Amino acid sequence: MRVCARKWSISEASATSEHLYLDRRSLLRSLSLGGVLAGSINSFVRGAIADEDVGPTSKYYPAPRNARYVITREITDEGIASKYNNFFEFGSHKSIWKLARKMPVEPWTVHIDGMVHKEMVLDFDRLLSKISLEERLYRHRCVEAWSMIVPWSGFPLADLVRLCDPLGSAKYIRMETFRDAEFAPGHRQSWYPWPYVEGLTLEEATNELAFIATGIYGKKMPGQHGAPLRLVVPWKYGFKSIKSIVRISFTDRRPTSFWEQVQGSEYGFWANVNPDVPHPRWSQATERLLGSGERIPTQIFNGYGEYVAHLYKGMDGESLFV
Repeated sequence: MRVCARKWSISEASATSEHLYLDRRSLLRSLSLGGVLAGSINSFVRGAIADEDVGPTSKYYPAPRNARYVITREITDEGIASKYNNFFEFGSHKSIWKLARKMPVEPWTVHIDGMVHKEMVLDFDRLLSKISLEERLYRHRCVEAWSMIVPWSGFPLADLVRLCDPLGSAKYIRMETFRDAEFAPGHRQSWYPWPYVEGLTLEEATNELAFIATGIYGKKMPGQHGAPLRLVVPWKYGFKSIKSIVRISFTDRRPTSFWEQVQGSEYGFWANVNPDVPHPRWSQATERLLGSGERIPTQIFNGYGEYVAHLYKGMDGESLFV
């Protein structure tokens, strides 16, 4: 079937070398998530150190690319993207990768609760053994007005929502990251409302773009990018893409996110990329592309309006950013 190029698309041949995929396992795992078994509740413990090249889950990478999602620019160099990160659990500076990449992530469990038919605990390794991963090229736009092009590996968030089996009365999904003040120095800063929390409407969560990433650059996810699994919602500013998820709750009340609690006048729930709505302290009209230093115009919804603009029809009373 022919894939029609979008206005922000080019041939994927310019993005990543084909050789990354020649060793992919010939037999992909079933798309069904229904066979995932809940295990006993495990705390966030010191396990094997996360590394993109070793560990039991490394065998799932690289994943085959989904040709529906292509980008107009070259992928950001891995060396740059892996050393320029926000992860406030490890500090407010961009060099947090030195500590975050050592984050223990094996074993890892995710608690599913709230308005669901049955609460459960998902074991991450078991989850990966039951699904087929894919790679997607996505634009990533930070609220700080820098951007990058990233090849994420993972699976649609909609598949995980179906597995969780929420009640019909649930309207939102609330996600929470780990809390470990012994390992993550940011958690010792009492002025922040830990743990990090983010949320989406169920309509946003089941949109085809919403993605749970478990890998990047053809390898398992390193700690600084949010190992072992993080949210990726490319039409929103990067702070919405919560890292290292340990709990997913379904609710009929809109969650208050981490940055809303910290500074609600600057960071809102929707956080959709909008060049016409400036941050109170800087313009969002342009962005700095990592690796080149080039400033380029920012696109509404980060260029993904054809997928998501319909989600926000009739919301004239609310700002798409704040």
